[in-house]
Amino acid sequence: QVQLVESGGGLVQPGGSLRLSCAASGFAFRSYSMSWYRQAPGKERELVAVISSGGSTYYANSVKGRFTISRDNAKMTVALQMNSLKPEDTAVYYCNTKTYLDYWGQGTLVTVSS
Repeated sequence: QVQLVESGGGLVQPGGSLRLSCAASGFAFRSYSMSWYRQAPGKERELVAVISSGGSTYYANSVKGRFTISRDNAKMTVALQMNSLKPEDTAVYYCNTKTYLDYWGQGTLVTVSS
């Protein structure tokens, strides 16, 4: 079955960096786009970044120039490098893929605070 497991969240000061990772299994990883979403307290889940099977990327305007999404098809992982973090980046970050169904990881909490 499809599994997505995120890691790498934590507490970081404003201006700092974190690298999130998502380990995937149970599907033909290299054939599908992978996405990162986030959900801040009291807000709806929002799309952060997408990387296609061919490596094309999309970023939400709020993170463009600060975040970088990448994938390693051999390791079946997708990463989100987050730089110049702001308090408004505080959220639970989720890994997502859409095959025949919509699959989500359990989420990893990122807290940006001094």
